[in-house]
Amino acid sequence: MTINHQEIELIDSFEQIAVEIHPSAKEGSRAVAQEIAALIRERQAANQQCILGLATGSTPKYLYAELVRLHKEEGLSFKNVITFNLDEYYPIEPDALQSYYRFMKEHLFNHIDIPDGHYFIPDGTIPKDQIKKYCDDYDKRIEAAGGIDIQVLGIGNNGHIGFNEPGANINSHTRLVTLDNSTRLANAYEFPNMSQVPRLAITMGLSTIFKAKRVLLMAWGSHKAKIVRRSVEGHSTDQVPASLLQQHPNCKFIIDEQAAAELTRFNEPWLTGDCEWTPGLIRKAVTSLALKLNKPILMLTDKDYNENGLNDLIVQYGSAYELNIEEFNSIRDTITGWPGGKPGPQLPHHPERSEPAKKRVLIFSPHPDDDIISMGGTFIRLHEQGHDVHVAYQTSGNIAVTDEFLLRFIDFAVGFEGMFDIDKSKSSLILDEAKAFIRTKKPSQKDTPEIRAIKGLIRRCEAKATCRYVGVEENAHFMNLPFYETGLVEKKPMSQADVDLTVDLLRELKPQQIYCAGDLADPHGTHKVCLDVIFAALQIVKTEAWAKDCWVWLYKGAWQEWEIHEIEMAVPMSPDQIMQKRLGIFIHQSQKDVVPFQGTDLREFWQRAEDRNANTAELYDKLGLQKYAAMEAFVRYHFM
Repeated sequence: MTINHQEIELIDSFEQIAVEIHPSAKEGSRAVAQEIAALIRERQAANQQCILGLATGSTPKYLYAELVRLHKEEGLSFKNVITFNLDEYYPIEPDALQSYYRFMKEHLFNHIDIPDGHYFIPDGTIPKDQIKKYCDDYDKRIEAAGGIDIQVLGIGNNGHIGFNEPGANINSHTRLVTLDNSTRLANAYEFPNMSQVPRLAITMGLSTIFKAKRVLLMAWGSHKAKIVRRSVEGHSTDQVPASLLQQHPNCKFIIDEQAAAELTRFNEPWLTGDCEWTPGLIRKAVTSLALKLNKPILMLTDKDYNENGLNDLIVQYGSAYELNIEEFNSIRDTITGWPGGKPGPQLPHHPERSEPAKKRVLIFSPHPDDDIISMGGTFIRLHEQGHDVHVAYQTSGNIAVTDEFLLRFIDFAVGFEGMFDIDKSKSSLILDEAKAFIRTKKPSQKDTPEIRAIKGLIRRCEAKATCRYVGVEENAHFMNLPFYETGLVEKKPMSQADVDLTVDLLRELKPQQIYCAGDLADPHGTHKVCLDVIFAALQIVKTEAWAKDCWVWLYKGAWQEWEIHEIEMAVPMSPDQIMQKRLGIFIHQSQKDVVPFQGTDLREFWQRAEDRNANTAELYDKLGLQKYAAMEAFVRYHFM
């Protein structure tokens, strides 16, 4: 029997659905766009229509941008295309900022030549007593068009496709559904607060989706990795609706490397056959085994390795003893109380260089509080150990200040001026105008330029207060990168102006050590853009003399931590240092108690940080290393 390459790949990788992996979301989106474009052109040549099922949300944005590019630069016409969208919030007006009707117009339909009447999006304004008939008609319209040729899907963190939540029936049709709370939390980044996230939606049913001739599901980012694995490797179950696609005859997942990280062929490649044992993979195998068996590394035996698919390592090292000692020492050497380098002779395995003994350190903070939240203990220690520490706040963070907090501060300004007989007519007018605007403000309506400026000032003052608390107030740099300043959750793409501002600051400070946020799980994508800006700037300056002696360390943000096998520097904290960091976080009062745009995690930022740091320390303890109250973790980025 002949087995094609794809079948071999599926057998070797435990995957029950074809999976195509790309280096990035952009490259994966281009591949999907090319397949769609090829079908459109094929149908045009045959004088036939092409029927597409489309999705919304952050996942297909690059896809739609590429389809628009193909239309404008390569002449791809959409005149023979009919589209049906998966879903829409209910109730919602079509011009609301969060409506999927508006999303599709802004990201695709306004920029291509698709005829009016050729695109269909569920209507979020239909009276409730007419919904059932409307949904039945929606399915009939798809059937009358000849059925969907290619259905584009994203995937929710709970495995939903469209708004078919866990438990959805595989025979379900287009209908009104109640949104799972986890879905509402995941989508909360689009709204000022959870109370404004709709509880209902109209969605194509699983049966409607399964009738598509071809299904392409896209997933980008590490936060999708676990659900991707459950969907393609786990049991086909309605508790993970995307896993039901294992039963579709022509389905493929198109994902990036981060979303593929939990697949067995990457997470535990030793279980799929021969693998190349790199130092990083060996550490991952040893730490994973120790944590799985709840044993310190030095207690692992030959039998433990042999019974868990790791016999190759025993063959390579001769015994578990030799392997355990090497990996234990390697992980031990990541721990340091001297993040800027330990004074004195250079230690052979220390994470940082001893020289120069006093370094100029630049901490990039995407938002005005990421520095203290994500690496506050290290930040404080670097200053206390005599390094010249600077902080670059990359964005204003203005959209994360609530209207109530804004009014509180303007009211303070009015009262302050009155207290000292300063003319308060201007501030009183600003307060009255702000109250009037907020009184009639629609959900997620863009604030006025004056309000955005004041909200930005609030966050700037908090950031300056944090620097003053640490002792580096004069070293705070506010970059206000242009990509962020839209006044909306939706940001502009990175531009050369963002990169130029970063290059200018790097050349001004010429740091020997840089810290930046490597956490790509933040729900807005701001961290990702900020990191891309830094990487682009480093490529410009990397040949300059100062840059050749500059080391870059990546920290994680409020949402995730590095995996234990990835960590290259771990900075321990005592209980007193944890409290010191907590008080620094508390300075950001506008972000405390009620966290705007907090994503799926309901905890306050200080709670997230402490739990994350404590968990890292606990993992080191479980592996048999020193026991600390908490640890902040870093991975080195090599840009040369």
